[in-house]
Amino acid sequence: MTQQVFIITGALFGMLAIILGAFGAHALKKTLSEDQLKSFETGVKYQMYHAIVLLLLGFNFQFSTSAMYWCFTIGIILFSFSIYGLVLSDAKGKKLKFLGPITPIGGLLFVAGWLLIILQAL
Repeated sequence: MTQQVFIITGALFGMLAIILGAFGAHALKKTLSEDQLKSFETGVKYQMYHAIVLLLLGFNFQFSTSAMYWCFTIGIILFSFSIYGLVLSDAKGKKLKFLGPITPIGGLLFVAGWLLIILQAL
C-alpha cells in the first residue's frame, strides 16, 4: 500500500461525496421522502468523514497501515453505498432488502478502522 493510494482513494471518495450530496440535495429532493433524504445524507456524511480520514492517513503515511486502508475503504463501500442503494431502490418501489444487512458490516469496518488508529497510537 502506498501513500498515493491512500490519498487518491480518499480524494476520490471525497469527490464522490460532493457529487452525491449535490445530487441528493437537488435532483432527488423531489423524488425522495424526508426520511429517505435523511438516510441518503447519512451515507454521504459518513463517506466524507472517512474520505477525510483516508487523506489524513495518506499525509501521515508512516502512521498508516494497510488494514486501516481496507477497513475504511470497504467500510465506505458497504456502509454508504448500501444506503444509497436502499434509498434509491425504495424510491423506485423495488427496495433491495438484501442491502439492509450489509450496512452494519460497513459500520463495523469503520469501528475496526478507528480501533486500529487507537492501537497504532498506543
